[in-house]
Amino acid sequence: MTNCLLSLGSNVGDRLANIRAAVALLGKSNRVTAKSGVYETPPWGIETQPRFLNCCAAIETDKSPLELLRGLKEIERELGRAARGKWEEREIDIDILTYGDERITAADLAIPHPLMRERAFVLVPLRDIAPGFKHPESGESIDRLLEHTDRGGIIRITEL
Repeated sequence: MTNCLLSLGSNVGDRLANIRAAVALLGKSNRVTAKSGVYETPPWGIETQPRFLNCCAAIETDKSPLELLRGLKEIERELGRAARGKWEEREIDIDILTYGDERITAADLAIPHPLMRERAFVLVPLRDIAPGFKHPESGESIDRLLEHTDRGGIIRITEL
């Protein structure tokens, strides 16, 4: 079994229901070992869209990284994610942040997630479930990473 950290987000429809449904579906073929609080966050990348709900989850999986990715994309489809452009609105988005200690660079998968260091909407909930996290490439602690991100507008709204 491999330990993985995931980021989930939704800003279309019933955002909280979308995230809860995604976590429930994750648990059908993986072992969910931790769930962060749920945070309302400003949009990132394209700022003229509704606010997101974001959280992080830790799982144990026996799937390969690409099998896990395929499974996450299937959950997104099952929950009605529509095809839109990069960083646009989404019913649900699930990203692999880490997959054990592996480093992967492929056309459709990069681990650790290449933008996680820049995204407070990832780092804030990640600290809930992995307060001792150190970035696999830079070695920076999560607190140090958060010092360099804009946490403005991030509000914890509920438990998962």
